[in-house]
Amino acid sequence: MSKYYAPKYEEEQFHCPHCGVYSKQHWYDLYYQIYGNIKTNYRLCNCEHCDKKSLWKTNDKTMIDPITITHLPAHQEMPIDIKSLYNEALSVVDLSPKASAALLRLAIQNLMPLIGANIGKLDKDIAKLVSEGLPEEIQQALDYCRVIGNNAVHPNELNLDDTPEMAHAMFEMINFIVEEKIAKPKRVKELFSRLPTGAIEAIEKRDKK
Repeated sequence: MSKYYAPKYEEEQFHCPHCGVYSKQHWYDLYYQIYGNIKTNYRLCNCEHCDKKSLWKTNDKTMIDPITITHLPAHQEMPIDIKSLYNEALSVVDLSPKASAALLRLAIQNLMPLIGANIGKLDKDIAKLVSEGLPEEIQQALDYCRVIGNNAVHPNELNLDDTPEMAHAMFEMINFIVEEKIAKPKRVKELFSRLPTGAIEAIEKRDKK
């Protein structure tokens, strides 16, 4: 699960809002001339990788151009219905981390039957998988999305307006879950199917004993 570093005011490195590459960033003050150079309330940030620029306001340290900045593409093995929710969440995360987190929680809820749990309540679905031997790191990823997403809808102690990186992390968590519970088993099954027929039959005979 690769770490995503969202663009942040005056940071020297982060994932570029244009090319999506984790790259060094160069910051420049902007001036206008009336009776000399007067510093404005804006700064330019230039990506060393793609050479494209973003515009920031210095008073509240926010990016104003481009508007959509997060680059966390869905896992290629993500089921199409889950990917639709994932991409919708991605399209709004920079404008509303709470809305994005709520959509991602729904994506997790809809993913559960596809990875072996269909009780219908997310907490109980996770408990079912844990009782069946779910690895701890996958359980923690699921619970992270459950808790963060639920607090986006029913705020308790978390404020995603203050900590939007929590919403960003949900994308990484979902991709991790898809990798561990869908992509890896699929790759193993495909490799196993390439064994000689005689070897597969011998293994099946062994396992029936």
